[in-house]
Order: sequence, then C-alpha cells, then structure tokens
Amino acid sequence: WILKYIAVGNEVLYWKDRNVIAYTLPAMKTVHHALQLANLTDIKVTTPHALSFLAASEPPSTGVFKKFDGEILEPILDFHRRTKTPFMVNPYPFFGYRDEVKDYAVFRPSKGLYDKHTGINYTNMFDEQMDAVYSSMKKLGKGYEEDVEIVIGETGWPSAGDPNQPGISLENALSYNGNVVKHVNSGKGTPLMPNRTFETYLSALLVP
Repeated sequence: WILKYIAVGNEVLYWKDRNVIAYTLPAMKTVHHALQLANLTDIKVTTPHALSFLAASEPPSTGVFKKFDGEILEPILDFHRRTKTPFMVNPYPFFGYRDEVKDYAVFRPSKGLYDKHTGINYTNMFDEQMDAVYSSMKKLGKGYEEDVEIVIGETGWPSAGDPNQPGISLENALSYNGNVVKHVNSGKGTPLMPNRTFETYLSALLVP
C-alpha cells in the first residue's frame, strides 16, 4: 500500500469549532515536522475543506472566501506553498442539485452557466465549483492559485439514500461518478485551470 497524505481534521471551517480551527495549522506543522525527522518526505500533510468556505461562487469569477475563513486559510496556504503540499477541497455538485440544473450538475448536456465577467460558458457544475475555489485563492493576492496544487479529497454522487433527498438515483450516480473520473483524468482541466489533472477521491456513493 502507499500512504500519500495525512489529513489533519476534516472540514474544520464547516463545523465552526474555534478551538479545533485554532489547532489545525499547528497540528499540520507538527505532523509535517515529524515526517521530515522520520525521513518520510513523500507523505504530504493537508486538511480537507468543504466549499462552505466560499462567500460567493456563482458565477465562478466572483468566487471569494468568507472573511473569517480567508483569514484562517491564508496561513494554511502559506504552509502548503512552503512544504509543497496540496490544498484539499471537497466539491459536491450533489449539494447544489435543483431542478433547473439537474443535467448540468451531473455532466449531461444543458444550457450551462454563463460567466459574464470572463465570457466563459460552463458546461458542468464541477468546473464551476473548482473555478470558484481558484478565483477565491487568486483574490487573496498572494499567487496561491499558481503555486499550490489542488487535490480533491472527496466528491461523489449517491445512488441510494433518503427518498426525500432530491437528485438521488442510480442514473444520476452513474452519470456524475463516471464522468467526473473521465474529466479529472483527461488533462483538460477547467476553464480557469486548463491542461490540469486533479487527483480525486470518490466518496458518498451511498447516503444511509
């Protein structure tokens, strides 16, 4: 087996526990230092983030971090740049599902989303969410969007779950999960991050 990453915490900004948030970066630094001392330099330290850290995301060019979240994320991004470790995010078009974007969310043909600020017409919600993250990193003004790799810690679409939850079906799960794997491995990237592949981990294939 290969251990590539150690994730310190999970979506700590989403849970809003100030004590956990305060200790996340010091813990990341401690784990990184321990790995260096043990000569395990191929193992990278990160922490996964929910996209709830965005104050705006649609269209993607307006993407910006919430004020408090941005203040927390800036030193974390400094850590990633210094240690050459990835910024891990968990994009879930599933949570943006609604009737008017039901095809757009799962990579089926649709009218898409037009970003008037860039002139880009987005054809899927995954690219929209990823470019909103990119725009948010860019607005910090430190060049993180160019220097720090983005890795997808979780994404996925459930095939079964609570009958009251919209969008859950085998058809949607097949469309999203199959197409997102093809997309992230294609090398096409996103409109604002062209010619990239994104290391991606599938999760949430079933909602109990």
